[in-house]
Amino acid sequence: MHTESPPILLTFGLSDPTSATGVQADLLTFASMGGYGVSVLTGYSSQDSRSCDDVQPIDPDWIGDQARMLLEDMPVAAFKVGSAVNADNVAAIAEIVADYDETPLVVAPDFGLAGEHLLSTDELREATASLLVPQASVLVVSPQSAVALAQTITENENLALDEAVSILLENGCEFVLISDGNAPQFTHTLYSDGGVVREDAWDRPAHNVAGAIDTLAAAVTAMLANGLAVPEAVREAQEYLQQVLENAFRPGMGRHFPDRFFWARTEETEQDDSGV
Repeated sequence: MHTESPPILLTFGLSDPTSATGVQADLLTFASMGGYGVSVLTGYSSQDSRSCDDVQPIDPDWIGDQARMLLEDMPVAAFKVGSAVNADNVAAIAEIVADYDETPLVVAPDFGLAGEHLLSTDELREATASLLVPQASVLVVSPQSAVALAQTITENENLALDEAVSILLENGCEFVLISDGNAPQFTHTLYSDGGVVREDAWDRPAHNVAGAIDTLAAAVTAMLANGLAVPEAVREAQEYLQQVLENAFRPGMGRHFPDRFFWARTEETEQDDSGV
């Protein structure tokens, strides 16, 4: 029997074998929020719940081949870009999404994996700031990453966060969502060129949980694909993030992981308690 397709969401990112972050995490979030995720790998990582030992980037031509085949076959409702791994991959992704400028694009860059075996972190930031940020519907970053991106655009090395956000918005980004996990509360502030759109604070999770920004950005992507405006999409995504963090579990000897299907186990528990 033919049924209507759920929204199709395309994520570009790194393969994380633990599924806490990267492409695997995005696919879990998309599915949990009613979307159908497809993916384009930018690289492979060797990691466990404690640390990442190595990253191997994908050739940019392969990124283009993966994406074009999917996009010529399926109607993608929204894009998410996570870790591009290096500047060449950023350029490949930017060229692809530029052909679909009516499709929402959520960018959540990860600069923590660049090392001496890859192109420098500075080159990765510069490529992201010049090629992806101007196309982004929503840029989801920590305060530190927002400042680092803005510093690649201006010569000012002593930017305050508000100044950095203004620079990123002036550079073409439609909205900037600052996710700050270092404050006394877990805060998320959404900016547009008109200033602060919304600011929300949540109780901090009890544990060090991997993949919070990945989860938030993927959830925003899913909500945009379902037709929500950005402020409402951000609110819904935060509520989802808070639930997955509160239900985080520790599968190994390192960090806790978000339980992206917390609702399935909650329903099972409720059924067991009711004797059904």
